[in-house]
Amino acid sequence: MKRDSRLSSVLHALLHMAEQNEPMTSEQLAACMCTNPVVVRRTMGLLRDAGLVTSERGPSGGWTIAADLEAVTLRDLHEALGEPSIFAIGNRNENPGCLVELAVNAALDGAFADAEALLLDRFAKVTLARLSADFNRRHAAHRARS
Repeated sequence: MKRDSRLSSVLHALLHMAEQNEPMTSEQLAACMCTNPVVVRRTMGLLRDAGLVTSERGPSGGWTIAADLEAVTLRDLHEALGEPSIFAIGNRNENPGCLVELAVNAALDGAFADAEALLLDRFAKVTLARLSADFNRRHAAHRARS
């Protein structure tokens, strides 16, 4: 199963955007994230639909954060991205006829549900402001060493 890296990519883009005083184009964000501008537009469109970013067309246009960094959590972003599956592992057969596989599915489903609830709870506690502060601390320490 392919990993869904959109949350990580969106966080990368938003932290770059938080450091800018002007909109960033899809091309600029794509260069930062080593991806295609079409992928940026598709993903950022989901955030726009959730009211987290805005976009403007034209020569001075681009993407801008529309929400308060203190208020936006990783969980908000996960939800805006359509709540992709947290795990790349799962049951071999979702509707088994075998009693052994039914028992295995029941055990795994419970563990997956517990782990997902724990992760989503953690996501709800991490804000964009916290990530931005961590980046700025790391950036200052890096510059001090250079």
